[in-house]
Amino acid sequence: MLLAYVIVTALWIAGIVVGVYAFGHAAMQRADAFTAADKLSKPAWLGITGAGALVLILMRGGPMTIIWVAGLVAALVYIVDVRPKVLEVQKGSPW
Repeated sequence: MLLAYVIVTALWIAGIVVGVYAFGHAAMQRADAFTAADKLSKPAWLGITGAGALVLILMRGGPMTIIWVAGLVAALVYIVDVRPKVLEVQKGSPW
């Protein structure tokens, strides 16, 4: 039982780190890069990642709750899908 508690707590802490990182990254990007990458606007992504991070922080139950999973998915969608496109737009094409 102790091992399960340690694993769930580690997942909870890792989820918080991911959520806060996604929100912080979205906050530091240019607003026009989001629309240029054909993604939702910067305020929309700030709302999505901010709400996700808040859910991850407040849901002490960890991955056992479905709301916690929704917060983690919101942060992961930003990191996996939106972040690379926004960075590509800001960096410019090498061609």
